[in-house]
Formats: sequence, structure tokens, C-alpha cells
Amino acid sequence: MTATTNAGTGNTAQAGRPDIEVSPGRLFIGGQWVDSRTDDRREVIDPSTGTTVTTVADAGADDVEAATGAARQAFDDGPWAAMGARERGRVLLRAAELLRGRAEEFARLESLDTGKPIVFSRTVDIATSAEMIEYYGSLAAGIEGSVRSTAAPMMAYTRREALGVVAAITPFNFPLILSTAKIGPALAAGNTVVHKPAEETPLTALRLAEVLQAAGVPDGVFNVVTGGAPAGDALVNDPKVDKVAFTGSTAVGRSIAAAAARTLKHVTVELGGKGANIIFADADIEAAVRTAIGGIVFNTGQFCMAGSRVLVERPVYEDVVKALGESVQYVPVGDPFDEGTVVGPMAGSRHRDKVRSFLSRAQADGLRVLGGTTAPEGSSGFYVSPTVLADVEQSSAYVQEEIFGPVLTVQPFDTEDEAVRLANDTAFGLAAGLQTSDVRRAHRVAAGLRAGLVWVNSWGVLDVAVPFGGVKQSGYGRECGPEGLDEYLQTKSVLISMA
Repeated sequence: MTATTNAGTGNTAQAGRPDIEVSPGRLFIGGQWVDSRTDDRREVIDPSTGTTVTTVADAGADDVEAATGAARQAFDDGPWAAMGARERGRVLLRAAELLRGRAEEFARLESLDTGKPIVFSRTVDIATSAEMIEYYGSLAAGIEGSVRSTAAPMMAYTRREALGVVAAITPFNFPLILSTAKIGPALAAGNTVVHKPAEETPLTALRLAEVLQAAGVPDGVFNVVTGGAPAGDALVNDPKVDKVAFTGSTAVGRSIAAAAARTLKHVTVELGGKGANIIFADADIEAAVRTAIGGIVFNTGQFCMAGSRVLVERPVYEDVVKALGESVQYVPVGDPFDEGTVVGPMAGSRHRDKVRSFLSRAQADGLRVLGGTTAPEGSSGFYVSPTVLADVEQSSAYVQEEIFGPVLTVQPFDTEDEAVRLANDTAFGLAAGLQTSDVRRAHRVAAGLRAGLVWVNSWGVLDVAVPFGGVKQSGYGRECGPEGLDEYLQTKSVLISMA
């Protein structure tokens, strides 16, 4: 299969896989593919080989200004915001079908860009992204206000209206899913969008611009600027932007929220996590171990909702530790384009180096380190094999900091109250879960866990209709579900005198 794009000019660069060709990426502004005014380029690296796939434009402040200007004009003077919500919905439904029609192309591009196994790119990333756009295309028809009764002789009603220009700043771990989770509801609500994808993984964002344009999204309504932190800073500080939707690290999220406050922008920030998965002694232990392994190896552990901490009731603690240590050694690690691969490389060298630094410290600290088989023989990619760290102290960096890789910590507990206390004892509150056969305990513990999302006898199961987001330093606001659409709407009250 050959994947080509209008999102570039010049000779195609071919690397990593002989049957995938990717043109050098340009910026998408005002419905046109344009070069960056900086003339600078960024390399896009195949994480499985460490080789260059292609280059993309490195946007500067002037490029961002052009993109936000196009989005502002499209919102103020263009047809999109004024268009009926049902018609906007029909455009998004067409976009979802176009994306499905190019699913294999997008899946291969996502795996090339991120290093994630192709089987997951197909069945999770691209399938969910198309479903996300479809879901919000369907919800668009339901955007409506309500009539209110008043004590005064008034006709009172509310209108649900778009916010304006949305800056969508997205991460490297799920490039397309976490983009469509913002772009879908933002467009359904009638906003215009400037999207800045992660600097490491911009390729499917550029292809998505082609899909939306082909579906009938008017010029200027959707824009893409590729680049690093300077482009993101320019977006957040631009007064033409009405809302910032960000997914990424807690540290960057704090700085974005602070910067947005200066111009009172609307903000949603979905940030880091340190999910606790509690295994009670009454659980199906074999199933619980499988769930725990899946919760940390999925997406090579680069998952803000990863089950990176396992808390085990003491009577079964040693059995679970042994089973986890044995299981991680059999997880297939390798080429993301091998249909049998479960764990691919990290998305970049700096992410790999961060995870390896934690593992080196764990060895030096004398922890029980289980698993951690070597990377594929002869590979020059950014691999880290799944590893279990047992007998970890609650106060340690391994428990308190987001490692963001396939590293699982294991701790014992004695009582239900202690399990909940340990689970809640970090700065994060994105996801948590428990494995038990006691339905009463399931409800008690779920109520006690301070997290935006709790799984019982599973982990990582998501649906576009179910909202997710965090508490504490995992951020605020929600994505997915009707709640995700609400984040891109504001309410206007209209009162007409009847006297």
C-alpha cells in the first residue's frame, strides 16, 4: 500500500517501511497547504528504527497568527457557525465515513509515526477516531436551548452557542483519538479550530485536514500548524483564541491554564495519571493478573489512564507478584508492523530515556525487578520491555511520579480502607480500578476512589459515549459523551417583554 498526501511538496521521503511513502508536511491554513514563514523543518522519526520518515513545517508565531486569523474570520464571517446544527452534523458524518474508507492508510501512518502495534492502530485508534467524529456528528442535531418560566411577564428562553476559536493541542501517545475527541465536539458546536499536534507525531493530523476538507468543512474552519513549544505558546497567548483544549503533562497543563487565565480563555486540560488497580483476595486472580498486564502494556504504557500501580491484598500478594513477573516476560515486544506484536517502541528517544532512568534507579535502590527482557535483537528503535517493580514504598518516585512507560509497581495492603487510602495517595486522579467478586465492595470502593474514571473487573475499556477526565492534578473538564460537547458550548439567555 502506498500512502500519499496533498499535505506536502517535493520528493517523497521513504523510510522505516518500504511500502509507505510520506510527503514532507506543510501547514494547513485557511483551506490551503502553505509553507512555514520560518522555512524551518522538523524531522519525523520512525520509533521502531530511529530513522527519519519525513519532515514537516516548523510553525512560528507568524504562522500561528495566520492560522488564528483564518479561524477567527471563518467564525465571525463564514458559514459554519451560522449553519444549522443538523447540517454541520451531516458534514461530520461524511467525514467519519471518509476516514473509515481510508482506515488502513491512517492505521499504517499512525503506527509508523508512534511505533504502536498495527493491530491496535486499526482496531482502537482509527476505529475510535471515526466513531468519535460520527458520535458528535449525530449529537449536533440535539444542540438546543429551552424555554423558562418567569415571575415577570416575560418570554424567556436559552440558546446554546459556540465559543468561537478553539486551540486544540494534542499529545503523542494517541494522536488521532485525542485530536478527534476535541475537534469532533468543537466543530459540531459550530466553533472553528486551530490544531497543533505533538511535535513527534503530526502525520495523521495532516491527513485529517484532507478528510475534513473533502467532507465539506469550509475553508478556515479547521487549520493545522505543526511545530514545537513556541507554536503552542503562541496559540495559548493569542487573544483571538476563545478556548484551549489540551492533553499532555501536568506541568505543561499548569502553564497553559495560567497563560489562558490572562485573557480569560475557556480551558479544558486532561493531564497525567497514576492509576491504581486494586486486586482483592476474593478476585478471580488469573483474570486479575491478565487485566493488570493489559493495563500497563497497552500502548507501551504510554497511556495517561494506565494501571501503573497494582495494590494487592496481602494473602495473595506473593502469588500475584510471581504471576506478574512471569507474565511480562511473554508479552510480544517487537516491530509494530508485525501482526503479533503487543508492545512496540516508545514514541521517541527522550521518552525511552526517561523510562530507562527509572529502571536504573530501581536496580540501584535494590527493588525486586521482574521481567524487563531485552529489546528485539539488532533493533535501533526506542524499546523498553515490560517490567514489574515489587515491594515499592508508597512515598517513592516509582509510585508518586508518572513514568509513562511499561513499568508496573506492586504493593501489598491489609484492609479495604488501606487500599483506598493508598490508591488516593498521589497528586493524580484520572483513573482507578478494582478486581473483586463482591458487588457491595465494588460499589463502596468505587465511591471512595478519587478518580474521574473507575473500572471494576476490567481496565482500559472506553466508549465515545462515556465521559472521561480527571480530578486533582489530572486536570479538569471532560471529553467524550454529551459532557464533551458541553465543553464547547456556552449559554445565552433571551428575555422578551410581554407587557
